[in-house]
Amino acid sequence: MALLLIAFVILLLIGMPIAFVIGIAGLAYFSATPDIPFSIAVQRIVTQTQSFAFLAVPFFIFAGNLMNETGITKRLLSLSSLITRRMYGGLAQVSVVMSTLMGGVSGSATADAAMETRILGPDMIKKGYPKGYITAVNCLTALITATIPPSLGLILFGFIGEVSIGRLFAAGIIPGILMMVFLMATVTITSKRKGYDAPDPNVPKATFSEVMENLKSSIWALLFPIILIVGIRFGLFTPSEAGAFAVVYALIIGKFVYKELTWEKFKSALRTSFIDNGAIMLIIALSGPFSYAITYVKLPVALSNFIFGITDNPQLLLIIMLVFLFISGMFVDSNVNFLLLTPIFLPMVTKLGVDPVHFGVLMATIVTMGVMTPPVGSALYTVCGILKCPTEEYTKEALPFFFAIMLEMCILVFLPQVVLFIPNLIFGPA
Repeated sequence: MALLLIAFVILLLIGMPIAFVIGIAGLAYFSATPDIPFSIAVQRIVTQTQSFAFLAVPFFIFAGNLMNETGITKRLLSLSSLITRRMYGGLAQVSVVMSTLMGGVSGSATADAAMETRILGPDMIKKGYPKGYITAVNCLTALITATIPPSLGLILFGFIGEVSIGRLFAAGIIPGILMMVFLMATVTITSKRKGYDAPDPNVPKATFSEVMENLKSSIWALLFPIILIVGIRFGLFTPSEAGAFAVVYALIIGKFVYKELTWEKFKSALRTSFIDNGAIMLIIALSGPFSYAITYVKLPVALSNFIFGITDNPQLLLIIMLVFLFISGMFVDSNVNFLLLTPIFLPMVTKLGVDPVHFGVLMATIVTMGVMTPPVGSALYTVCGILKCPTEEYTKEALPFFFAIMLEMCILVFLPQVVLFIPNLIFGPA
């Protein structure tokens, strides 16, 4: 086990791409363990991707990229701007609402953060927002996409842990909306205290007809996650088939409803999807030997005994696990954390009597937050790079938003029915 962990840490510290870090560390362990045939390592690389359920991942990625090319983004931006135009921190509020609406389109926190920073960043600078605040708002609000379906993290968790993806999708709705409320409250408080973007009293309140008009043009994007959950619930399609349906849905909406999907935009979405899927597939394939090695050395058992030796309170144990996942997320890619840590922690929380769907939503949120924290957060460096903002400024301005998210996480930990209400309502008790 020492060789496995040492190789992992050293390769990670020298800056090697994470897929090769876990792949080489796993292969190094097989090479140094003569009682395990090396052919098993090769078999694990191949079999890791041989799952029908896993087809949902590339399909949903392609569907999200297609929908981003169809004009849905600008329609959701218009709706968000209308709803928030009389609020303190108007443009920052737009970011929160738009992340909630975009969660059903992109499914990727990093992509959502980058998109909103490019769109809203220049106007927020003109309004007097400092760059640290702009990057913090656009990055942290993108965390809402971690739970609003179709979340890539929830798909990976369901795929690895054999948990119902339909139930996970339904479970993410209330936590996503609750996070929106907490983050909007944080924007209001910080904007008032610092004097950012006060509402213009001469701007009229949004009328019902204006809201309905904007809602009408955005309705196809807003219906998307609902159609997925209803379709899975009534057996119209499996989660994998739902991914294929999402692609067809995006094509129809883009070509025949909004009429903005051109051949060039289709090729752009296809090209981006190849790149995204290639990176994720490489990580998933090379995680096979590493996952096998972790199981072989009985790391899950050792970690389970250690954690259960601290306390027997289920909520406290759950918080300890989430702290571990948060620290891990600060150093390791979120997709890798889902692949490597789901098989370790899921049996532990099941033993505690925690619903796997409840834990899946908590894990999706806390692990995804790792891409927004130093020292290796991909979303953090993406948004800071777009606006050329020092990470120190980002970190300082992000603290109130981190506090709001942690407060929401505590509510979800101690009140599991907030997460489980909708899946139990739609699918019945587990």
